[in-house]
Amino acid sequence: MARADTHTRVVGWLKVVLPLAALAILSTLFLVARRIDPEAALPYAEVDVQGLAREPRMTAPTYAGTTEDGSALTLSAAEARPAAEGAPVAAAGLRLALDTPDGARTEVLAGRAVMSDATREVILSGGVTVSTSSGYRLETAELAAKLDRTGLESRSPVTATGPVGDIRADRMVLSQDARTQGAYVLVFNGAVRLVYQPGG
Repeated sequence: MARADTHTRVVGWLKVVLPLAALAILSTLFLVARRIDPEAALPYAEVDVQGLAREPRMTAPTYAGTTEDGSALTLSAAEARPAAEGAPVAAAGLRLALDTPDGARTEVLAGRAVMSDATREVILSGGVTVSTSSGYRLETAELAAKLDRTGLESRSPVTATGPVGDIRADRMVLSQDARTQGAYVLVFNGAVRLVYQPGG
């Protein structure tokens, strides 16, 4: 019986002591906690609001579509600016992927690009690099890519490496072969110089 009374007394004391101890701990936390500087608590982004208002832009835009001949075209950029005051749509850090119906894939990287609605093409510049699934890697200063049909055409001399060797040419065209109406061919035009690698 004495043991039961002791237990009851201990439980009664704990019901009073434990809540008081919890309140003491919480009050200590609030008293000891460091003061928060309201100005330092909210970091502000370094953004030129007036510049954004003058020159609106989109970050990481993507465009995907299908050409008239069935190729899948995907365009993505680091940044794009809409047309304004006579200036065309412009983009920076452009990546173009073209998947033709015959299973081939062509990827184009460029530092800059502008889009012409009148000619339905994108003019890429700023270190243009073209890679094809057939093993060719091309570099040129400027390239035009059609948006309504499969077509890539260089506007400046081209240097290329591929399975057959190293190629230098005045121009390069990737398009659907008019004779077969199905095959897609990569053609080098102008003064073409080929350094052939046997077994390539």
